[in-house]
Amino acid sequence: MATLPNPLPRLASLGLELPPGALVDATDGGPWHEPLLWLADDRAVPGARAALQQSAPAAGLLPVVLDVGAGHGGPEEWELIPGETSYPGDHDAEEVLEELWDECAEDGADWPGLAAVRPLAADADPESVASAVVDSLLDGGGPLKDPRLALVPARRSADIPAAIGWMGPANHENDVARLCSVLRSWEDRFGIRVVALGFDQLTVSVAAPPATLAEAEAVAAEHFAFCPDNLLQGADTTLAAYAEHQLLDQPVWHFWWD
Repeated sequence: MATLPNPLPRLASLGLELPPGALVDATDGGPWHEPLLWLADDRAVPGARAALQQSAPAAGLLPVVLDVGAGHGGPEEWELIPGETSYPGDHDAEEVLEELWDECAEDGADWPGLAAVRPLAADADPESVASAVVDSLLDGGGPLKDPRLALVPARRSADIPAAIGWMGPANHENDVARLCSVLRSWEDRFGIRVVALGFDQLTVSVAAPPATLAEAEAVAAEHFAFCPDNLLQGADTTLAAYAEHQLLDQPVWHFWWD
C-alpha cells in the first residue's frame, strides 16, 4: 500500500497525551520493519477518542478502537499483512461493489448502482458523531467485548483497515483496500468514520444515515455487496427488512464476515 511517512517510530516526541500502551510491530502475519499501530494497555473509556481526535490527526495518526476480547486476542495475534494490501485510491468504489454484487447475488439481479449522497445536517459533524458513537459503545452497548484505544498511521478514517493490512474480510475479499475504497465513498456520501475493528468485525459511525426507506434500501444493496454475511447470516435476510431495521436513521453500521 502506498503510504505517507509513518510517525509511530517518533511517537514519544509527538507530544500526545496517551495512556499506557505499546507499539505493535509483529503480528501473526509476520514482523514489520515499522510499527503498524499503537495500542493502549487498558480498556478504553468514554471521551478517549474525542481527546485524541483533537491532536493525533495533525501528527498523521487516527484513533480507532480495537476489540481484543472477542475470542481472537489482540492485533498481535491477528493476521495483519500490510505488505499485500494495495492502495484504496487505486480502486473505484462502484466497480468494486458491482463486482462483489455479481458474485453474491443469487437471483441474478442487476447491480442497482450507488445510493445517492445524503447531505449532512447543519449540526451533524462526522467527528463529533464518531466520538459520540464510540462513547455509546464503550458504555456497554454494541458488540465490543474488550475495547482498547489504538492509533493508526492514516490520513483518512476509511484507510485505517488498509493501513494495518487488516484481513477480517478475507473470506469475502482478500485485498481490504478495495473495501476501503467503498469506505471512502461512504465518507463522502454519508459522513462515515471507521470507529472500531475486531478480528473480523468493523463498526462505522454515520453522520448522515438514510432518512427514508427508499434511501435505506439503496444503501442496503451496497451493504450486501460489501458484507453479504450481514444479510445471509443475520436476522434480517432481505434487503427491505435490513434497510428498515438496520439502516433507517441509524448512526452506526456494523459488519461481520464469517
